[in-house]
Amino acid sequence: MNGPPGRPPPPRAVVLDTDGVLIDSAALHAAAWKTAFDACLGDPATGTGKRAPFDVDADYRRFVDGRSRYDGAQAFLTSRGIRLPPGEPGDAPGPGTVRAVAARKEAAFREALRAEPVVAFPDAEEALTALRPLGVPCAAVSASRHARALIAAAGLDALLVAVVDGEDAARLGLPGKPDPALFLHAARLLGVPPGETALVEDALAGVRAARRGGFGLVVGLDRSPDGHGTAALRSEGADLVTPDLTTLVRALWSDRG
Repeated sequence: MNGPPGRPPPPRAVVLDTDGVLIDSAALHAAAWKTAFDACLGDPATGTGKRAPFDVDADYRRFVDGRSRYDGAQAFLTSRGIRLPPGEPGDAPGPGTVRAVAARKEAAFREALRAEPVVAFPDAEEALTALRPLGVPCAAVSASRHARALIAAAGLDALLVAVVDGEDAARLGLPGKPDPALFLHAARLLGVPPGETALVEDALAGVRAARRGGFGLVVGLDRSPDGHGTAALRSEGADLVTPDLTTLVRALWSDRG
């Protein structure tokens, strides 16, 4: 359905990142990464004690948000000039290999989940509920292997046509962000071409992936109280930046309600 004269038609489908967009789990992920990285940075065996600790805001958004655990660990460690061997998938948590650092993050995140359940953002449920009767299918995407379970626990699974998470990426051999493979797979599941689909992301790597994937509308989500992430999202290629999902739905689909 076309919009008002002079206004392009709204996207036919929406693909959304999960952590920080649909569910309030980004802070737990960031804290778990800090546990893993700071222990590694302060390990005398690697001579890394004088390097700056992991910043849960700037470093999280720049290096690990939206990436697989391995890719995120490698990106941050490289930024601090630390070269570790890749390691093996079964490496125990520790500072010796990239996979061991990633395993330490996973252990810290699981421990945090036991103490603090993850919930959906109120605007996420409201937006998905509003789009459903308009016939706009939605999919959630995450590099995390926890995403599907967390989405279900937050009560959003019934409002989504598809979920693509880290388990799917491993099973299908799909690379993580900033490669657009996960997003493109979600668009295929929705049956809508990327050029007619909106992509909503709060991560810089995710915005780059959306741009590379040829999505018709790349939306940056900046939930920070002072909007300090907006400029970076725009610089990575976001067509527009919104503070929440209900604002986005009103802006694009208000004439269809």
